[in-house]
Amino acid sequence: MLEPFADLTLFITGPTWIRPGVRAAAALPEFGHRDAENDKRLVPAMRGLRLLAGLPAEPDGEYELLLLNGSGSTAMEAAVRSLAAPGETILHVPVGAFGESWRTMSLANGKTVETLRFAPGEAVDPQKLDDALLACRPAVVAVTHNETSTGVVNDHLALCRLIRERGALPIVDGVSVFGGAPAGLAGSGCAMYCTATQKSLALPAGFGLAFVSAEALEKAASVPDRGFSSDILRQVERARKHQALTTPNTALCNQLAVQMDHIVNVEGVESRFARHARLRDMAHAFVAGLPGFDFFAPEGFRSPTLTAALAPKGWDFARLKRVKEALRPRGWLFDPGYGKLNQELESAGGRVCFRIGHMGDVSEEMLAAYLAGLGEVLAAS
Repeated sequence: MLEPFADLTLFITGPTWIRPGVRAAAALPEFGHRDAENDKRLVPAMRGLRLLAGLPAEPDGEYELLLLNGSGSTAMEAAVRSLAAPGETILHVPVGAFGESWRTMSLANGKTVETLRFAPGEAVDPQKLDDALLACRPAVVAVTHNETSTGVVNDHLALCRLIRERGALPIVDGVSVFGGAPAGLAGSGCAMYCTATQKSLALPAGFGLAFVSAEALEKAASVPDRGFSSDILRQVERARKHQALTTPNTALCNQLAVQMDHIVNVEGVESRFARHARLRDMAHAFVAGLPGFDFFAPEGFRSPTLTAALAPKGWDFARLKRVKEALRPRGWLFDPGYGKLNQELESAGGRVCFRIGHMGDVSEEMLAAYLAGLGEVLAAS
């Protein structure tokens, strides 16, 4: 017999808490993914996703929306596989663990890689990026909109403009922020914006989402060995029919349809972004009021969907893990920080950090209760 599963409210940085209506949608009828029933779910869902991206609901030739079975990483790998030709350079600009992971994908696919690396907790310095662009003349540049491991948010639109000015194609990791803050893709010059379902969209994992520009599709036609599911030209053929290339999780499609209807027609896109801004401000006020704790990300570059906080000197990763277990009986799942990063910080004699996920469908009342309980446990730890 299986042990009972704990029904915790997740304040981690993904997967995120799923509201009851979306949970229940998984039990809606299954359907044929090449049948007209598919259109009932994915036509309105894809319209809603485009609105969240700052695009017209109906395709206007600037961007196509791809639904890739997998995760955000699937979309990110498709970007490097489809857009960097042999002999071309991809410049990766990591500001944390997930930017590093994207770089690893390029290397694993045999791409020629240059790296402009910023220390965890730092945002991209545009002048240093410009210097790197001039030095290595890349064809493609991979930047992070919102770094999940550190809570750093970059001005991705300004970075895209700079990259385009130097003649390269910008590709963007927006996995942990899409649905929680404007992406502003219309007229941005971004070649491919990659995200996923399991973070700020407050859905289960299962789809990588990619907004692909017409220019990127044209470039992909000249790139050999794009693979199969990582080939954005193959993907777009089905996406134009509001379908996935390969068989999707139809329960997730039902949930996506229900959630996008809620986001667009019940909460409202702008109201959703505003709620995330208020949640961010609540988390900031909480961290600012903790004696001995500090923000990991600098002011002006703090994520709207998660907050990373530095613990006082003398705290270690094990202590943060004990905080996690102290909160579990209260019905909350605490995020003691990205494991690899905390191990590196600890080994270097630095301060470890924890994260507060405030993305998706978390309400202000839910976050207020959690922060009050977290404050009590931190004070007693």
